[in-house]
Amino acid sequence: MAGIAIVLDLLKKNPNFYSPQFSASSAVSVAAASIAAAASTPFASRFLLGYPRIPVAHCDAGATPTDDYISNIQRVSGDIFKYNSLRYTTKEYHIELKPVFSAFEWKQLAITSLRSFALHYLPLLEPRIISDEDDDNFLQDVQQDHQVDLVVPLQKSLKQIVRETTVVTTRRILERLAVHYVSQRIAWKLLKDVPKSTTRKAQRTLPTVVYIFKVSRTTFRGHCLGVAASWIVQVGIEIFRFFSRLSKSDGEKSPGNKSEVRILGKKITGVTIRCSASLVFASVGAGIGATLIRPSTGQWIGCAVGDLAGPIIVSIWLDKAFNVEV
Repeated sequence: MAGIAIVLDLLKKNPNFYSPQFSASSAVSVAAASIAAAASTPFASRFLLGYPRIPVAHCDAGATPTDDYISNIQRVSGDIFKYNSLRYTTKEYHIELKPVFSAFEWKQLAITSLRSFALHYLPLLEPRIISDEDDDNFLQDVQQDHQVDLVVPLQKSLKQIVRETTVVTTRRILERLAVHYVSQRIAWKLLKDVPKSTTRKAQRTLPTVVYIFKVSRTTFRGHCLGVAASWIVQVGIEIFRFFSRLSKSDGEKSPGNKSEVRILGKKITGVTIRCSASLVFASVGAGIGATLIRPSTGQWIGCAVGDLAGPIIVSIWLDKAFNVEV
C-alpha cells in the first residue's frame, strides 16, 4: 500500500511521467515490489523506516454454501426427523384375528376329542384292587366286573367336546368385541401371542424377578379372554340348569324356588372363584415355567399346569379353611 501511495504522488507531481508505456501492469509490479520490501523488513523496525502496518481484511465471499452442502444438510436433518418421529410417535399394533369357528377345524377338533375321550375312558382301564374279603365272592362278581358301562363316559366325553368348542368360539367372539370396542393398544395386549412375547423378553437379558413379573403380566392379559369365555359358558350352563329345574317343579311352592335361587348363587360364586384362581395360577406358573425351562415351552407348560391346578388348590383350601364347597 505504501508503494502505491508513492507512485500516485509521483504521478501528481510529474504529470508528464505518465505515458502509454506506463501501463497498469507496471504500476502493479511497482506496488508488489514495495510490498515485498516492506514484508522483508523486520516487524520491530518498521516504525523506524516509516512503513505503516498493513491492514488485513477477511472476506466471506468464498464461504457461500453450495448446492451439495445444502442438500447434505437437508438429508441429515431429514434422517434426524425420521428417527425422532419413529421414536416418539404412536406404536403400530398388528392384530391378527383367528376365524370364529376355528374350534371346528379338523385338527383342533381332533385334539379336543382325543383329550375328552382319554379323560373319561382312561379311568375305566384301572385295575380293581381286590381285598381278602372279596375273595369269596370273586367268582360270582367276575362277570359283573367285565360288564363296564361305556355309555356314560361317552355322554360325558361328548358334553366335554361341546363345552370346549363353545368356549373357544365364545373367545373368538370376545376377541372381535375387544377389537371394536376397546382401544387398539389394549386389544393388542389381549390378543398378543404370549409364547413369542416370552421369547422376545428372554432376549433382553432382564433380571430374573423382573422377567418373571413381565411374563406373568403378559400371560395374565393373554389368558384373560379365555378365562372370561369359560366363565360365560359355565354360568350359562348353570342358568340353563336353574330354569330346567324350575320348569320341572312348577307345582311346588315358592320356598323351593328360593332354594333354587340360593343354589344358583352358590354355583355362580364357585365358578367365579375357580376362574379367578385359574387365571392367577396360570399367570404365575407361566412366569416360573419360562424361567426354569425354555421361554416359549416353559410358558406354555406353566400356564397349562396353573390353569388345571389353580381351581383344585383353591377348592381344597376353601373346603378345609371355611367348610365352603366350591
